[in-house]
Amino acid sequence: MTVLVTGGAGFIGSNFVYYMLDKYPTYRIVCVDCLTYAGNMSTLKEAMENPQFVFYKTNICDRKGIYEIFETEKPDVVVNFAAESHVDRSIENPEIFLQTNILGTQVLMDACRQYGITRYHQVSTDEVYGDLPLDRPDLFFTEETPIHTSSPYSSSKASADLLVLAYHRTYGLPVSISRCSNNYGPYHFPEKLIPLMIANALNDKPLPVYGKGENVRDWLYVEDHCKAIDLIIHKGKVGEIYNVGGHNEMRNIDIVKLICQKLGKPESLITYVADRKGHDMRYAIDPTKIHRELGWLPDTKFADGIDKTIAWYLENTDWWEAIISGEYQEYYEKMYTNR
Repeated sequence: MTVLVTGGAGFIGSNFVYYMLDKYPTYRIVCVDCLTYAGNMSTLKEAMENPQFVFYKTNICDRKGIYEIFETEKPDVVVNFAAESHVDRSIENPEIFLQTNILGTQVLMDACRQYGITRYHQVSTDEVYGDLPLDRPDLFFTEETPIHTSSPYSSSKASADLLVLAYHRTYGLPVSISRCSNNYGPYHFPEKLIPLMIANALNDKPLPVYGKGENVRDWLYVEDHCKAIDLIIHKGKVGEIYNVGGHNEMRNIDIVKLICQKLGKPESLITYVADRKGHDMRYAIDPTKIHRELGWLPDTKFADGIDKTIAWYLENTDWWEAIISGEYQEYYEKMYTNR
C-alpha cells in the first residue's frame, strides 16, 4: 500500500510518518510538505534514510504539482494533515488559512477523484465545535454537536470538513474525517502552549499566559492520535466523522505550573498577557463512537505523556533552538511583547 501524507514535516504529520514506517514496514509512505515556518526537514532526518519513504516539497494548493505526484506515486490512501493551524496567526492573517485549509483540500480531493484512491482522510480539529462553558463539566463535543466556529482558523477547518462531506455525497469519494483534541509530544512547534513553556522555562524567559489561564483543553499524546487515524483509514466507515479525545482536561495555567515544577523553575516566570480575541473557554471531546466502532482508547496518561514530552525537548535542544531563532523570534515578539 502507498500512503500519501500531506503536512508530513509538521508536528502531527511527522509523528504519523514515523508511526506508519514503524508499524507497516512494507508500506510506501509519500510525504508532501511545502515547508512553511512550521515544517522542518530536520524532523524527517531519520525517515529520509528509509527506502520506503519519499519526500516532495510541494504546496497542496499547487494543482499541477499535486497531480504530478499522484501520477507518479499512485497513492492508495491520502491523509491530509497539511494546514495552517495556529489560531493567533489566523487572527493576524486569515487569507492564508482559507487558501491552504480550504482550497488546498479541494485540490487534493480533485486529484483523488482523477487518479483514484481507496480512502481520503481529513485531519480536522475539535475547534470546529466552538467551545463549552466552564461551569458545565457534564457537556462534551460529540459528532452530532453543531459546528460553531470562533476563529478564522476553526472556520477554515470547518469549511474544509463540509467540502469533504460534499465530495463524498456528490462524487462518491471515499472519505473520513477525524476531529481531535489538543495534541502534545515530540516535534511540537514551539509557538504552541506546551513546547513554548518548556523552551522558555529552560531559557529562564517569561512564560506568557493568556488572560488568567483558566481556559480548559483536552490533551492527547500525539502517538495515540496516530493510532486513531491508523484505525480509521483501515477500518473506519466511509463518510463518517470520528471524534478523538484524551479525557485529559486541564487548565492552561495548571499545565504551565506543572512544567515549572518538572523543570525546577519558579512560578514567578509566569507572565499574564492580554487575552486572545474570541478565546474559546473549554474543549472536551466524547470519543465514545471511535471506541465503540473501532476499539480505540488513548494509551498514554497525561502524567506519563508530559514526562516523555519534556524529556524529548531536553534531549533535542538543537531541534527547537534552531527553530526559535530568526523569523519565529520576530513573530514571538509581535505576539507577546507589550500585551
